[in-house]
Parts: sequence; structure tokens; C-alpha cells
Amino acid sequence: MVRWFHRDISGLDAESVLKSRGVHGSFLARPSRKNQGDFSLSVRVGELVTHIRIQNTGDFYDLYGGEKFATLSELVEYYTAENGILQDTDGTIIELKYPFNCSDPTTERWYHGHLSGPNAEKLLWERDEPGTFLVRESLSKPGDFVLSVLTEEKSKASSGGRRVSHIKIMCQNDRYTVGGKEMFDTLADLMEHYKRKGIEEMSGTWVHLKQPYFSTRVNAADIDSRVRLLDQMAEGENEGDKKSKAGFWEEFDALQKQETKVKKSREEGMRPENKSKNRYKNILPFDETRVILSSGDPDIIGSDYINGNYVTNKLQEPGDQKVYIACQGCLATTVNDFWQMVWQERTRVIVMTTREVEKGRNKCVPYWPEMQGSKEVGPYVVTCVSERDATDYKIRVMEISPLDQSDSVRTIWHYQYLSWPDHGVPEEPGGVLSFLTQVNSKQAEFTNAGPMIIHCSAGIGRTGTIVVIDMIIETIDTKGLDCDIDIQKSIQMVRDQRSGMVQTEAQYKFIYLAVSEYIEASKTYNKGAETEYGNLQFKHQPASRKVSKERLGRERWKRERGSVERDGREREREREGRLGRER
Repeated sequence: MVRWFHRDISGLDAESVLKSRGVHGSFLARPSRKNQGDFSLSVRVGELVTHIRIQNTGDFYDLYGGEKFATLSELVEYYTAENGILQDTDGTIIELKYPFNCSDPTTERWYHGHLSGPNAEKLLWERDEPGTFLVRESLSKPGDFVLSVLTEEKSKASSGGRRVSHIKIMCQNDRYTVGGKEMFDTLADLMEHYKRKGIEEMSGTWVHLKQPYFSTRVNAADIDSRVRLLDQMAEGENEGDKKSKAGFWEEFDALQKQETKVKKSREEGMRPENKSKNRYKNILPFDETRVILSSGDPDIIGSDYINGNYVTNKLQEPGDQKVYIACQGCLATTVNDFWQMVWQERTRVIVMTTREVEKGRNKCVPYWPEMQGSKEVGPYVVTCVSERDATDYKIRVMEISPLDQSDSVRTIWHYQYLSWPDHGVPEEPGGVLSFLTQVNSKQAEFTNAGPMIIHCSAGIGRTGTIVVIDMIIETIDTKGLDCDIDIQKSIQMVRDQRSGMVQTEAQYKFIYLAVSEYIEASKTYNKGAETEYGNLQFKHQPASRKVSKERLGRERWKRERGSVERDGREREREREGRLGRER
């Protein structure tokens, strides 16, 4: 089924889940219980929930007038793309922005959800192992599914690859069948049966299911089930002295294999003039995303170089992509370059995820002055205004200004996370989530702030872990708790911008655990609320709609974001007020 189609949900239930777990623009479609064969579209509009009737005449779908479509999917896709067409009688625009996905019909990892036929074929061709299979939603008929299998036969298409067989799985009265008399209670039961028996196509050709193509996509609300499944698989990792690739290791290993295919230029970091600026000689920034120091002298080779990359969430819509700078920890010779980057990028928040020295090894030189002290860093002067300890981390408030413009001062907030063990991960993710809440709260206070700078020692392991967690949490905050997320795909996306981001299986698993805890905490806070109803008119025709009037509470982490820091923020503002200068 298309994920936004909810087969067994009433208007009351739709309103409840959109209020408690959706955001403005979240929507779902469901069967109409009043008119058999029709559907209803439920949409979150601000703090209200609106229900719009969809007519199914047997020839086409429409909103009782207006454009007509061959399928329900085409209707929804049209109104999703054409914002502004749906309006309330008072002119309020009804936006379909974020599909509110129903729970997957199975937790089996061969289920890929909203995947088109051509994309399924692409995945199976890349694997090129006959008998590889996956199950996906039927995009043409909501509620049904498709089994896609790579066969032994050569395709007649110009691609020249093996033929992919697409077998329809029908859902009838909450049971599943590929046709004939055999019916199954679950998708998993159906698949187990045909893995043993095979499936005979209409042509008489037998299709055999040998190995699944596992998906790393998961409905965010179901991530706890995925974590438990991967943990269970990992428990059986050891077979004699040989480690089998199961659970988290299997997914991470597949990611590592993809990394070997990434071939991008790192020429600037390899220049003789820049080698001394790299903390580790083989950890270099990609040229296409590197931060270029604007103050560099064009006549001096390498003067515009720093080991850092811009990283954006390219899985988000253009225009909504948060920008980070991921970089290595400072060397004594790169401190001036670091502060030059801070100034030119208009950065206001720096996140440091390492101590200066760990287990006797230098991780990052202290690039800031002592408390109440100042130091010149190239053409700038940096002052440490205040410093205080919080649970798991330290907060420093600093000021930077050009030496020749002492009245042009900016405040920089420096967050140093102290509880990340060397060669490991924190025991539990709550501290990191609280830390990110603080960091993002501060970043939001500066309306014109540039990218947040995040670094550890090499700028790829802990840095990549923090960046990916933050990206996924932002996606959930934007799209709601029932959006699709893909941790492996997210890591691959950031690795395309800075090599080696997220270094270990332990870091990979920690991202899962952090996202899971965030979602479970949000679910707990957002439980249940009563609703009130009224009737409004749909702009194009007299469609029956229900509207909720109850205000929603903010998500738990957003609430904590304000309350946890309030005392510290007030103290810092008092200090800033005494300084009497504009930040």
C-alpha cells in the first residue's frame, strides 16, 4: 500500500494520530465509512485537522469536482505538488506536505515500502544474484503489494540485464494471496511458503526466492522494532571462530563496501603546501565541498586551505537543508585558519566532541584563550567571556572581533562534549540528545547565523555520528513521527560530502539507539487527547469536513530545549548586558 493510505482507520482515529504525531501539512488517506468505495483525505492544517471527501465514480477519482484522476495515488500526488489549490472558505491554504505513514505490514527487512517498479529493478540488477527478491507497496492499487524477483532469464529490454518478475500480492479481508486458493494471515507467512515452494508464473515459468534484498528504510515510529530485530540477529554473530555478518554489522559492512566506490578528488589536501595542515595524512576533505578561506592570498598556493567540508542534508527538500561544517580538530599551526573560518562563515555555535588529550594522545589543541583571557589569532582577537560546566559537557562563551574593527564583535558559543569515550560510544544516548537540544536551541537564537561547526579529532567519526543523529531528528521534527528514515542512506549521503563519516559499527548502532530513544520519548509525551468537531465547507464543492479545535503541546524535546537552558541563558545575558556591547 502507499504508505499514506490507512486501510483500517476511522475519522476519529485519523484526527487523533494527526494531532498527536503529525505536523502542519501531515496527511493521510483512508476509506470512507459513509460511502462505500469513496475515500477521505485527512490533513493537519496548523492546529486543526481537516477531512476532505474523495469521490470514486468507477471511472475516475476527484474531490467531487475539479481535476479527475485515474488512481488515488495520482490525485494525492497532484495536490501534493500543486500547493495553493486547496483552500478553506476563509482562504486558508490546505497543504499536503508530509505523508503520514501507517505502520509497515511486516517488520521483515525484505519489505521496502514505497518503492517503484523501476527502482526495484535497479536494486536487483545491481545485486545481480538470481533469486534475489523484495516486497514493495503497489503504487497503482493502495492496499496491495508486489513481489519483485530477479530471475535467471535475460531481459528482452535494452538494459541487457536479467529479467525481473513482478508478482502481485493481493490483500483480501486482511489475508494475503498471489491468486488461487492459498491464503495467508501475514505477508511473512506468504513469503515463507513461496520461499519453499517457488511461484509459477502465467507463462509456466517457475520463479524461485533464494535470498532477500534487505531494506534499511524504516518507519520512524517502528524503529524500536528494527533495533530489537538487529540486536537479535547480532546475538548469533559468532559461528565458531568466524564472525557472520548479521544485524548492525551486516548493514554497516554493506555501507563500507559502498564507500570503496566513492572516488572524489582530494587534490588540495594532498598539495605539499597543505600536508602539514592535516592532522592525519590520509583524512582529507573532498575538493568539491571543502571550505575555502576567502582571506587566502591567490599568489600563495594553499593559503585558502583548511581541512573541513560543508555538509548538508540532501535528503531534505531544497531550501530546507541545514548546513554544517565538519572539520578536524585544530593543530597549533591551524588555529588562525580555524578562527578565520568561524568569522567568514558567520558561525555562532561550535560543537567539540573530544577532549584536548585522551589516553595520552593529543586530539585537539585548545584553540580558545583561558577564562577572562584574550589571544590574537591572525587578524582577529578572541576573548573567553565565561565558562561553566553542565552534565557531560562544558559551555564557553567567547567573543571574536577583527583587530582593526574592535567595535565589530560577535558572540560565539562553544559546546565541548566530555563524556564520549575514546574508541567507543557513550553507554546510553540520552546525554547526547540533551546536548543536541542545547546546541540547537542556541543556534536558533541567532537568526542570521552561519553553519554550525562540528569537530572531533579527525572530524569524521564522532563528528559524523553527531551530524547524522541531528539530521534525522530534524527530519522527524519536520515531517512527524511516522515519516520514513534510512540511517544507512543518511550516512552514505554525508559520506559523499566528507569521506569516512561514521567510522565504526558501534557508532552506526549508536545512531539507531539515539533516534529510537528520541522517538520513544516523543511518543510518551504526545499520547492521547480528546477532540471536538465542527463542519466547514471545502472550497470547490460542499464536501463534509471535520475540524479539531484542540491545541497541541510541543514535543517533549522542544519543551526541554527551552526549559533546561533557561537559567544558564539568563545568567549569560546578564553578563552580556554588563559588557554593554552588541554581539
